[in-house]
Order: sequence, then structure tokens, then C-alpha cells
Amino acid sequence: MEQERNLNFDEVVERRNTDSLKYDFAVRRGKPADVLPLWVADMDFKTSSFILDALEERARHGIFGYTETREDYFEALQKWMKSHHDLDVEPQWVLKTPGVVFALAMAVKAYTEVGDYILIQQPVYYPLTEVVQDNGRKVISSDLVPENGTYCIDFEDFENKIKEYHVKLFMLCSPHNPVGRVWTKEELQQLAEICVRHGVIVVSDEIHEDFVYPGHKHVPFLNADERAKEFCITCTSVSKTFNLAGLQIANIIVPNQRLRRALRKQIQAAGYSQLNAFGVEACKVAYQHGEEWYRSAWQYIQENLQFLKEYLKKELPEIKVIEPEGTYLVWLDFSAFGLCDRELTEKILTKAKLWLDDGYIFGKTGAGFERINLATSRSVLKEALERLRRGFKE
Repeated sequence: MEQERNLNFDEVVERRNTDSLKYDFAVRRGKPADVLPLWVADMDFKTSSFILDALEERARHGIFGYTETREDYFEALQKWMKSHHDLDVEPQWVLKTPGVVFALAMAVKAYTEVGDYILIQQPVYYPLTEVVQDNGRKVISSDLVPENGTYCIDFEDFENKIKEYHVKLFMLCSPHNPVGRVWTKEELQQLAEICVRHGVIVVSDEIHEDFVYPGHKHVPFLNADERAKEFCITCTSVSKTFNLAGLQIANIIVPNQRLRRALRKQIQAAGYSQLNAFGVEACKVAYQHGEEWYRSAWQYIQENLQFLKEYLKKELPEIKVIEPEGTYLVWLDFSAFGLCDRELTEKILTKAKLWLDDGYIFGKTGAGFERINLATSRSVLKEALERLRRGFKE
């Protein structure tokens, strides 16, 4: 087998004028034209050369008709999930969707009624809130609790919210975006026990499962409790791991036949059937041949985290880093500056010339925070941090 070629993560790849959501739409979204974007969770790295070669070969074939998955696709998925997460997956459990957020929306429609409350844990990835509200359901949050520089679950509050609001569906973010928690098996077991007790279905968004820092281990919710197969829907994708979001492919693992039928019915009702031909090919090849690229990219991102921490400690000690246990996103606490949300956003955009994700969009408990994406070249990260220093110090 030939060598992986795309391992130079210091290379700055020009992404402007490629219809990039991250780089080409600042003005349209009300931002200054010259901001440096480190907001949305995609990487600035070229993906694995094995994936690129496979897509080039597929493109040369010249026919892009309706496409489905064969045995080799499921074999690649099964092998990755088993070797990386000790998760056994049967082919019949897997539903394919164009993305995890789409699957979350379909789950809302499949398992709840208009007006129902759906439980989340804020601050959390904001599309969880959006797919609930956009489908006529109501959000109830059992907020994560800041504690000793990290976040914890208030299990008593979690159960009380389920009882008080007659919750049927809980959407878990694991690893958690944006606070970076990698939930322990014991924490997941406690959540499972409560959900079993009250008949709550769990939709577990595990899209960041492959990014876990040393000393921590991602436990799939399906492995946290032997009963989980009866009430858990697990959402996975290669999009974060291999920077393939634009190819729109996700694998949704639903062991329970009744839940799977209900979810499939909503997917079909939405008019979605066959997959993106390039997404199928990219997913299969990523799981077959992408190991070296994935491990190298993750190592580089870990070094970026260390660079960020050292820089802020020296130049901007007022900004506190919430130590991430997983994901390539970092939750930064700006509360020492005493700025309201509007003032903080304005300062970062107009003074620092940075486009980050404002903390308040993750829920009211995110006020005073910003989320930054570390999946970029070191020189871009250094420029971003220097802009931050100038914006807050000069």
C-alpha cells in the first residue's frame, strides 16, 4: 500500500473562494470581511490522501447515479467501531443519513409529539436546541454544573426535570461540545439508570468520539448499560474525524427494531433515501485506510492545545481554558473582563478581528464564554491568539 501523503498539518491551505461556510460567508452573516474564522467545527487540514485518491477514481468513472452501500462499507464501519470503541455493530442496526443533525431532527419527530419537552444539558451544541424548537417541541435543560475548572452532571436535577416535565426523549452530547467533557462509564450508567426508571429514550450524539485526550476514554452509551440497546440511538459520522462534513454522510446505530422502524419512517417521510455517492466512498475508505492520517492529525491538535494554553498563560492570563477531555474545540472563559455578551462579541469581532462561537448561543449558562476551533495550522492559531492579545491588551 502506498504512503499517506497529507501529513503536513503546518501547511496553510487557502480556503477562500471555495464556497466555504467558514471562510466565505462572514459579511453575509453580519461579520467584518477581514475576520479570521475559528468558529464552525471543521478542520483546515486536507483529508487523507487515500480518501482523495478514491474520490478522484470515483469521479473519473463519470456516472453518479443512485448509490447504496455494500458489505465492504459495513465491514469498514464495524471494524472501526470495534477497534476504536469496543462497540459491536450489526449491519441491520445502521441507518444512513446526510448528517447527525438531520438524524437528531428525525428522532425528535419519531419519538415525541408537538408540545413535548425534550431534555438537553446546556451549555450544549446549539443545533440540539434548534431541532427541538423548530419541530414544535420544548427545550428543558438540566444544566451542567461548573466545578473545579470542569463541568459535572447534577443527577438529582436531571431526574427531577424528567419527572416534572414528563420527558420522553433525552439528547446526550458525548463527548460534550462545547465544554469538552468525556463522560465516564459511571456517569453514563447513572444517566442510563434514570432513563430506564422513567422510560426515556436516549439519542446520543457521539460525532466527536474519536477525539479523546490521554487519560480519558470514550464509552459509547450503548456500552454503558446492558439495557441501552433497548432505548438508545447512537449518532456517528466520519465528518469530524476526517474533515468530510461537506460530503454529508452519517451512520445512525439503532439496535432496537421498534425504534429503528420509527426513525426510518421519519427519514423516508422527509424524502431522503439514497446516499451521496462520494460520501459513501469517502466513509468506507476513511475507516479502511485513514488510521495514520487520523492519529497524526489528532497529535497535531493536541500540540495546538498545549500551544494555546502556554500562550494564554503568558499573554492573556485573564482568559481561563476549560481543560478539554475530548473534541478539537476549546471552551474559553472571558468572564474576568466583566463584559456583557454584546460587548464581548463586539470586542472579539471588531478589535481582535476574530470569528469565534459566542458562548451564549449554547444556552444562557454559556454567557461570558467563547468556543475556539484548534483544528488549524499552528501559524493560523498563533495569528488568532496574537489578534486576541491585541484586541484585549492594546
